[in-house]
Amino acid sequence: MYQEKGGTFKALGREGIFLKMRGVKVMPARLRCGVFFFMWIIQSTAVVDVAGTHQGIPPQVVKLWASAFGGEMKSIAAKYSGSQLLQKKYKEFERSVRVEEIDGLKLVKRLAENMEEMFCKKAEAMKRLVEAAEEAHLQHEEDPNLQYEYFNAVLINEQDEDGNSVELGGEFILQPNDHFNNLSVNLSLSVVQVPTNMYNKDSAIVNGVYWSEALNKVFVDNFERDPSLIWQYFGSAKGFFRQYPGIKWTPDEHGVIAFDCRNRKWYIQAATSPKDVVILVDVSGSMKGLRLTIAKQTVSSILDTLGDDDFFNIIAYNEELRYVEPCLNGTLVQADVTNKDHFREHLDKLFAKGIGMLDRALTEAFELLSDFNQTGRGSVCSQAIMLVTDGAVDTYDAVFAKYNWPDRKVRIFPYLIGRESAFADNLKWMACANKGYFTQISTLADVQENVMEYLHVLSRPKVIDQEHDVVWTEAYIDSTLPQAQKLEDNQGPVLMTTVAMPVFSTKNETKNKGILLGVVGTDVPVSELLKTIPKYKLGIHGYAFAITNNGYILTHPDLRPLYEEGKKRRKPNYSSVDLSEVEWEDKDDELRNAMVNRKTGIFSMEVKKTVDKGKRVLVLHNDYYYTDIKGTPFSLGVALSRGHGKYFFRGSVTVEEGLHDLEHPDVALADEWTYCNTDEHPEHRYLSQIEAIKLYLSGEQPHLKCDKELIQEVLFDAVVTAPIEAYWTSLALNKSENSDKGVEIAYLGTRTGLSRINLFVVPDQLSNQDFLTAEDKEGVFNADHFPLWYKRAAEQVPGTFVYSLPFNTGSENKSVVLASTAIQLLDERKSPIAAAVGIQMKLEFFQRKFWTASRQCAALDGKCSISCDNDDINCYLIDNNGFILVAEDSSLTSVFFGEAEGAVMSKLLTMGSFKRVTLYDYQAICRIYAESSDSSSSLLDPYFAFFAAVKWLLTELVIFLVEFNLYSWWHSDFTAKAQRDGRTMLVPCDTEYPAFISERTIKETTGIIGCEDCNKSFVIQQIPSSNLFMVVVDNKCTCRDFGPITMDPIEIMYILL
Repeated sequence: MYQEKGGTFKALGREGIFLKMRGVKVMPARLRCGVFFFMWIIQSTAVVDVAGTHQGIPPQVVKLWASAFGGEMKSIAAKYSGSQLLQKKYKEFERSVRVEEIDGLKLVKRLAENMEEMFCKKAEAMKRLVEAAEEAHLQHEEDPNLQYEYFNAVLINEQDEDGNSVELGGEFILQPNDHFNNLSVNLSLSVVQVPTNMYNKDSAIVNGVYWSEALNKVFVDNFERDPSLIWQYFGSAKGFFRQYPGIKWTPDEHGVIAFDCRNRKWYIQAATSPKDVVILVDVSGSMKGLRLTIAKQTVSSILDTLGDDDFFNIIAYNEELRYVEPCLNGTLVQADVTNKDHFREHLDKLFAKGIGMLDRALTEAFELLSDFNQTGRGSVCSQAIMLVTDGAVDTYDAVFAKYNWPDRKVRIFPYLIGRESAFADNLKWMACANKGYFTQISTLADVQENVMEYLHVLSRPKVIDQEHDVVWTEAYIDSTLPQAQKLEDNQGPVLMTTVAMPVFSTKNETKNKGILLGVVGTDVPVSELLKTIPKYKLGIHGYAFAITNNGYILTHPDLRPLYEEGKKRRKPNYSSVDLSEVEWEDKDDELRNAMVNRKTGIFSMEVKKTVDKGKRVLVLHNDYYYTDIKGTPFSLGVALSRGHGKYFFRGSVTVEEGLHDLEHPDVALADEWTYCNTDEHPEHRYLSQIEAIKLYLSGEQPHLKCDKELIQEVLFDAVVTAPIEAYWTSLALNKSENSDKGVEIAYLGTRTGLSRINLFVVPDQLSNQDFLTAEDKEGVFNADHFPLWYKRAAEQVPGTFVYSLPFNTGSENKSVVLASTAIQLLDERKSPIAAAVGIQMKLEFFQRKFWTASRQCAALDGKCSISCDNDDINCYLIDNNGFILVAEDSSLTSVFFGEAEGAVMSKLLTMGSFKRVTLYDYQAICRIYAESSDSSSSLLDPYFAFFAAVKWLLTELVIFLVEFNLYSWWHSDFTAKAQRDGRTMLVPCDTEYPAFISERTIKETTGIIGCEDCNKSFVIQQIPSSNLFMVVVDNKCTCRDFGPITMDPIEIMYILL
């Protein structure tokens, strides 16, 4: 799905039909009142720039408070973190290290080669399965009376009322296996699943199961050769599914297993070539009632068989032609999930009337396919017309003679709806004369099985030519299989790709008929790709990503496939997130298009990377390096941030001293980084990374593969950081220090994923139990990112601390404050960041220090003219993103400052002390009120579109003038009825939202805001050596003219052209 970021088109497939208007909000409820209100604001509100300041808030006093607080906090943070000691230790090694600039192009090519090697191993395993399957079928003679007991995945270990094994069940040994997330599996045998709507002992199925038993030994052999393999399987064209290792399947609450392997993307992609399809649906009067229902289900099932490499459109016909999506007349769209769902919604609006004029419909379909093929934008391969009708009064050979004969490039697949067969002969003739296939569908139960028949026809050219193409799917979460559901229970849904290959009949008597036997496949978790990526080489903000030939993301740190609420719920369009939707600053899609076209090159741009649950933003300049992964449809990219992110350094210590310091009890290594590959051989799977490193360095395990360079650097970091353990211990033992236990934890992390932690209180007394644990996803080293505190410290001025409240620890997020600082290797701009250190302290301790500092004054008589205790002023402590850390009203802690003091925040934005950064989220989830079953139609109503556009213009005007957020005022009125009458639901949407950043060069600011009947003064002063600001605000003038400034996202609406 192409997504234009500058305001032209959002496309369904590759055809743009929606005008994108940034910030078009929901329709206002009272337009006239709103217009008068705008005029009143413009006339009555003034933001005044005044050089002086209010006499009641002396800037010199605020500066005194800020200096006192900043000095004490830096002293505490530096002391307990040990930052000065660690900086000194790295300095001692300065002469022995070698700083290198990272060659991004060389790096991405090497990573692509590593991934190619990994993918190749999976493909080789599939080739062995294909060879074994085709040989087994060649040797098998079909026996319609064959009786064969096999292990049915649902019936294994099931017993009847007498305690005997049921038919097709039997005893099947299952044992928990850690490689399969401790699921109970059988590593010696596979099981067979048959869809509920098929007969377990059907002759065709029994014969297929019998000859495919030969795959068992190949499954086992593949797993022994490559122990990183997970599920291997064979999906038969007859409908059964053989899976290794064997595992028990459990039906749903209705006793049904709806899984049919032939509907899976990996099967369809391997079985057929990319295709352009036009679906013709008869909506004449004879199609009323059940026939139209069956027809709609048939079309929906056809859509299920189309993948991202296919293109389609749907035309309904009677005496008139009607494109199901009126905006897509005369073109085809890409068959991604979003587009198929969009068309399904329109299918519900079809109704039957009139007379069917099939000749006109066929003519339109042929011309559409011809015109689209000439554009070069389609599959440029197979083309087909799917005809869904209850009959044809003619053979229409004149139409076929004009458009399709003699080459017959377009295949015709008629689906006769209903039990009558009066017109069946005409439809059969169309199919045979145009290299297609005729099917009759009498009931809803017949739909799925009959729709699948066309795939065998389209696969014939591949079978006849013996094209054993290796196909790879886009990233997806397969929760259909029972083992995938159990994986979710253990660790959340697993994102994976599948490699698959078709299996053909090689018997001489069937070779020319082109018979597809099925498809073999294996799943490759995306986490396997991440293991090949050396995160330490990419820098603090760097990352690797991969996309498919359609531009969809295979892996990217900003891909969010799940709903935030309910961790196991997948977003509807999670598998078709385009690169341009996460790298949205690339307005012209230069990076995306180059990677889709499998080029190798470099691209640069300024990016706005959000962190801390999207509440904060880092403005970086990234260099992108990209190349293709040979043998796959994927392209790989690497992003490196300029500055410290482009440099790497090498240290050197002896193995003996490195191992000595690495084995300290306070040392931990990044769980998701691969220092040694412990997954490849079963005997290594129980090793920790530190144990594996020790074993590797001993030379006793030649089969243990490790990253020699990373191990050398982690040994270096272990030696350099070792003295800090004794330093922290001495602080903890000194009872006079930290007597009030305000500082709870000291921690450090290095560029190699090594971390050390020291507790100054017992674990049960920690205010935030999740920090630096697996539950704190953003606070620890991850497969694709450094800890949040590390990333933020790296962008702070060297020698200063960044303070923050953690947002991601639930109800406890207001109880602690984190302070961290980066350790630079060299005193120059090109210096890489060697490490980061920090402390966790109680919020109450931190706030107490602030209030104590704010009571100081320089008066000789000790009588202070002003204090934060005064009722006439409000004192705040905010960070560089505008979030409140300290306020007299404790409920404002962690709240955005603009919500508490909208007038002051507006002034700070006007004066340039803070700047507003507009961000876009193309993977957002919006909560809507489902007022009616057809609520989506209002989005396409021209009146709604016009009103939404008017609201956008007016709201943007007000925001521009006074940063006043009227959206919530209008929206609440507009949706009041829906809130009363309808239920809420979460739906995917695109949103625009702001983030705020302080201007580093502005240290102090004073100002007066002119309100309707008073002037409101304020002083803002930077806290030295930090990212914090003290803000003192005149409380006597409420200045109700200004509403709050929020960070609430606003849904982007798309205007129908």
